[in-house]
Amino acid sequence: MKIATAAYPMEVLADWEAYTEKLTAWVREAADNGADLLVFPEYGAMELATLSGAEIAADLEASLKAVAGYLPAADRLHAALAQRFKVHILAASAPVFADDEARPVNRARLFAPSGEMVAQDKQIMTRFEREIWHVDAGEQLQVFDTALGKIGILICYDSEFPLLGRALSEADILLVPSCTDTLAGYWRVRIGAMARALENQCVCVMASTVGDCDWSPAVDENVGAGGVFGPPDAGFPDTGILALGELNTPGWTYAEVSLTNVRQARETGAQFNRRHWIDQETRCKAAQITQLR
Repeated sequence: MKIATAAYPMEVLADWEAYTEKLTAWVREAADNGADLLVFPEYGAMELATLSGAEIAADLEASLKAVAGYLPAADRLHAALAQRFKVHILAASAPVFADDEARPVNRARLFAPSGEMVAQDKQIMTRFEREIWHVDAGEQLQVFDTALGKIGILICYDSEFPLLGRALSEADILLVPSCTDTLAGYWRVRIGAMARALENQCVCVMASTVGDCDWSPAVDENVGAGGVFGPPDAGFPDTGILALGELNTPGWTYAEVSLTNVRQARETGAQFNRRHWIDQETRCKAAQITQLR
């Protein structure tokens, strides 16, 4: 299959038609280049807040609720584009409120060419999300069995936690939509994504938001690039990097991916990281502190 992962710039949208035209152009470009799976980044949907005006977009709480309000229409658009172009699409994640009393979760939605949608919520919140924005953790992790293979989703910070990755060890492909405001943040997520690819002997796909958004205090600065990673083993590059976009440059990054290579790495690879994970359980007791004088 061919995977397209986005370095996505959020913009001030004049109206709904402008958003429809933008998203359609992005999907069309990737589909025209033969992509089967398109991956958009974390919180890329926050640009929808600009449809409610500058004052709403500049307000942390109001922007969350505004984006959540537009999400049903955005989901219908993604479903229609997945059907029209016959592709799988991971939509940019967005805040979702269960009810008027609840705090939002950060939710990514995966669309099949049939138009069917499944969803994955972020598990562990960053300091900004939990201390300032008050975004909550959502529903548990899932592995989605698709026509492209088994897919799991670790939203940004989630990719930095090995046990979350291990919970998705049945996945052939891990999707890591991210939104980071510093180079250090980008590298934390990239290192996490590459580590999960190594541990699970799978393909890991990172998408990023890029560019400045001075209209929002939440996503005002964005640093990143698209990347596709695998285990440094037979069938994969020695670096583990299948494709890597140029930092802070909007556009798609493409990679050809074979699940046969994933299976071979797991079954006959030089190492068996995924299989040997359980060996840690007998060796990972709290380390004793031994003094050396």
